[in-house]
Amino acid sequence: MIRVGVIGGGAWGTALAQVCARAGREVILWAREPDVVETINARHENVSFLAGIPLEPQIRATGQLSDLAGADLVLAVPPAQHMRSTLLAFAPHARPGLPVLLCSKGVEQGSLKLMTEVLAETLPEAAPAVLSGPSFAAEVARGLPTAVTLACPDMAQAERLAEVIATPMFRPYFATDMIGAEAGGAVKNVLAIACGIVEGRGLGRSAHAALITRGFSELTRLAIALGGEAETVAGLCGLGDLVLTCSSPQSRNMSVGLALGKGLTLEEALTGKLSVAEGVASAPAVRDLARKLGVETPICEAVAAILDGKVGVDVAIQALLSRPLREEN
Repeated sequence: MIRVGVIGGGAWGTALAQVCARAGREVILWAREPDVVETINARHENVSFLAGIPLEPQIRATGQLSDLAGADLVLAVPPAQHMRSTLLAFAPHARPGLPVLLCSKGVEQGSLKLMTEVLAETLPEAAPAVLSGPSFAAEVARGLPTAVTLACPDMAQAERLAEVIATPMFRPYFATDMIGAEAGGAVKNVLAIACGIVEGRGLGRSAHAALITRGFSELTRLAIALGGEAETVAGLCGLGDLVLTCSSPQSRNMSVGLALGKGLTLEEALTGKLSVAEGVASAPAVRDLARKLGVETPICEAVAAILDGKVGVDVAIQALLSRPLREEN
């Protein structure tokens, strides 16, 4: 595989295009925004989403999905809630058996489906894989050390895909549990909002640590109910991603929670943000999916209720602290 197509010109899509170019691949990046296409091609920079980071010159941007028709591998990186419409638009240009590496984290609203299920319905002849793990786009784009999970049902295929995108500073560990990898990535975004709220309210490091730990229990329960493995979410794509996203304001999701914790409205928290905070859209979907599966997720429930405007931050916190005492495991 030498030609890689990347669908999505946001910060993460651009960072992954950068990774593939550094791995020696020919990269074509599709972006919805004409100004993103223009600045990448003219200035080798994504001014809108990764300003100030020089991009590899072999990255070519396009506004036409048909230009990705000859790709040997496609990385799908649109926001999770736009994955279905974007893949449907790409479908006429996708050959049977095309490997599609899903790089967006979330649960689709309405259908309550993971991205692999969305891919199966839109590009049923594609060969699916999932990329997930602790990774900030700006750090990856700058070439700082990063390790992620690359999950694919066929371990040999996972190894081949890892070899295509790996660089000395970007290290994919392969796995076969796509569901576990997806569940970890989707739920951690919701929990990051909760951690931001804790931080914004000044509740202390002890509360922050407790929330990450209890949140990880929710993440694990939901992953297992979906058919994933506890071992998978104990790795980079679950625990690793959760620790990163819940520990730094660089996280778009945590930054939203910080604003909510400081008393801003959701509208105010999102004002001026070009990049999508996936947890905002995924929170109600994660809550509804957990209810459907009969999985208890009180922290995710609280975040969804706050985002819906059904309860205030202080009321949600008090409700969590008032839950009956119970055995930890």
